Amino acid sequence: MTTASPAGAPAQVLVDGKNRLGECALWCERDRVLYWTDIDSARLYRWRLSDGSLTEWPMPEPLASFALCDTPGWLLLGLASGVALFDLSTGRVGPLIPVEADEPRTRINDGRCDPQGRFVFGMFNPQGVQVGGYYRANGLSREALRVDQLPLPSAAIGNSLSFSPDGETLYYTDSPQRLIWAMDYHADGRLGERRVHIRITDDDCEPDGATVDTEGGLWSALWGVGAVARFDTQGRETHRLPLPASQPTCPVFGGDALDRLFVTTARKQREHEPHAGAVFELDAQGFRGLPPHRFALR
Repeated sequence: MTTASPAGAPAQVLVDGKNRLGECALWCERDRVLYWTDIDSARLYRWRLSDGSLTEWPMPEPLASFALCDTPGWLLLGLASGVALFDLSTGRVGPLIPVEADEPRTRINDGRCDPQGRFVFGMFNPQGVQVGGYYRANGLSREALRVDQLPLPSAAIGNSLSFSPDGETLYYTDSPQRLIWAMDYHADGRLGERRVHIRITDDDCEPDGATVDTEGGLWSALWGVGAVARFDTQGRETHRLPLPASQPTCPVFGGDALDRLFVTTARKQREHEPHAGAVFELDAQGFRGLPPHRFALR
């Protein structure tokens, strides 16, 4: 049974940033901060829980996704044309490792770290052509990164990259297909056969970013219908939480108990919606999230 957000618990605006394409909400439990990006504005943001302060950094090109590193003070950036390390203390972006340099129609899109500290990500094609691959980045050292392509079908919009609580299942989607797949994920990097886990049946709706709770439920931002939906381990929708913005992009659990649900949204072509492009906080309905896996710098 699907349960709507209860009366008296509407979505609250956390930061009314009017981001053109807010994305990749990521909570750092060590520093008690929320990170996210506005892809189209090529900016990285950080909101601090203790005082509500906001910090932002300009990026050299659109930033679609990123990961916390196991070395404090560093991020791995998924920039439009490749991956690079980022020093938060200096704002310096390290050498870029190109991805799909021979395919000008794509850029990096959604990504998350696996339990072994590798960054798994997909690509984006604005024309909706299925030409982008899925990749995994390894941190050989602070000076050296390696990117390998995964043996998955090409996609138009690689999204929803997330892992089950035990790390043994990978979830992902090609958003226009409105299917979220699951596959066995092995510590040595091997992938099992993919299987359909969730079918999105709403019209004019695509699954965007996703996060997983401690019970294994997958929370999907439903682009186009202004909601975040939770699906149980069998792929059945159990909860749907509405938002006052029709283009949610990425949910994440945060707060000291990982019991607050933060959601980024997009504003482009939705300027008539007063809070489109804001970061929202939702009632997490009693569910809790997990600390993020971190990119390993060896």
